[in-house]
Amino acid sequence: MIAAMTVPYIIAQAQATLVDPHACTDSPDVVTVLGAVFDTLVRKGPDGHWLPALATSWQVSDDACMFDFRLRTGIAFHNGDAMDGAAVRYTLERMARPDMGATLGAPGVYAQYLAGATVEVLDAHGIRVTFAEPFAEFFDILAHGHIVSPRAVEAAGEDLAARMVGTGPYRLTKWEADRFIEAEALPDHFDGRPTKRSLRWQKVADAGTRASMLSQGAVHAAMHLNTKEVQAFACRADLTFAETLDPTAIVFLFNAARGPMRDPRIRRALNLAIDRGALVTRIIADQGQPLHGFISPVHFGATPIDQAAANMPYDPVRARALLVEAGFGTGLTIRVDRPEKLPDEAATLTAEVARQLAAIGVTADVHVDADRIRYANRVRLKQIGDLCLFDSSPMSTFRVLYEKIDARSQGSWWQGFSNPEVESLIDQARRTVNDEARGDLYRKCYRHLQTDPPWLYLYNHRRIAGFAGHLHKQSFNLNCTLDVRALRD
Repeated sequence: MIAAMTVPYIIAQAQATLVDPHACTDSPDVVTVLGAVFDTLVRKGPDGHWLPALATSWQVSDDACMFDFRLRTGIAFHNGDAMDGAAVRYTLERMARPDMGATLGAPGVYAQYLAGATVEVLDAHGIRVTFAEPFAEFFDILAHGHIVSPRAVEAAGEDLAARMVGTGPYRLTKWEADRFIEAEALPDHFDGRPTKRSLRWQKVADAGTRASMLSQGAVHAAMHLNTKEVQAFACRADLTFAETLDPTAIVFLFNAARGPMRDPRIRRALNLAIDRGALVTRIIADQGQPLHGFISPVHFGATPIDQAAANMPYDPVRARALLVEAGFGTGLTIRVDRPEKLPDEAATLTAEVARQLAAIGVTADVHVDADRIRYANRVRLKQIGDLCLFDSSPMSTFRVLYEKIDARSQGSWWQGFSNPEVESLIDQARRTVNDEARGDLYRKCYRHLQTDPPWLYLYNHRRIAGFAGHLHKQSFNLNCTLDVRALRD
């Protein structure tokens, strides 16, 4: 059992991995560590609006090309170096390098937004970032812009731990690769000293084991539990369980570049043929929520879930009529690619989707790739059949549109889809500084992409975490990541 005064506060999670501070990742286990060690210029609040962090204020030009930031004074990195305009410029220019921000073989995710931007140090605590084209969604990139100590990064070489020098409320103290990460709280962070004096993220690969360790008092927190495991301990007064919506969209990407999925009627028909509620119940034991569009309900500019469901109902009769209209009244056979894992339920999910599609005369010829990295590279290289099981994780609505749907950018995960009306709305959003007006543009995109879907929309998971004692409700960010600086007993 953990003694009452024992430190550190132990968090059991599936991974205990360090990455470069400018790696492009949406893994909650990784993001929670980065969020403890580093600060960004701005941060997203519980209501989705941007709040000050290392920047205390900002001004954006009317054309969304120029961004001026005022920085906090008296802030030091964990190695004692001053956090100033030069460090911010170094950070943004580093993020803009093509060798930074790679993910699953896709190079330079941030470079496609930051390359060509100029970063000026106006004074010790003022910077200006200028883009050649409007970029109203710059803050979506800044959310990943962990401000680093230039001296520490340059001296670190290939040592990942040595690169982990930020201004965050926790300082990295120890790391054993693929086992645990430890950090201690700093007393003078601008947010105040966290309530947990030290942290230990401990790798426990199996969710059942994580739940058992929590119930036995071996850890203080256990991430990503399953409903079945939690039910055994749900009545315990000394434990708290929190459920949050994972914004990662579980989908099948349509190959709209060639074959039958080029026809929007077929893409719409397949979406109408899916009983998403049944999927959630049968495949993930109700630990999820049906997805009716290209982003989750917690994304900026998403359509409310009730309205979204009404616009894309389960309607196999209409689905059959669309297939007939498209010339496939006697049936259609499609190739469906899936990985062995990620999501873990890939096999049962694909089988159930195939069963539901069979009810409207669509036969799925399923091909499995056991190598997840190879599978992702095949998707990136557009070497897929008619559908492929995948996910969409960026919390940025703009990034999802630009990297995966806009035919002009032809991003890593784009599969031949094109919709000129949506692309026009993306352009308008890039130059719309007002958040409310930009959100309206994304809601229009959402409706267009229900009528003309680029993907087969399935569901979002709901994630469960358990805690010893009581958990403050605001300890999770919108992206389903534990915010350790907000932990409250």
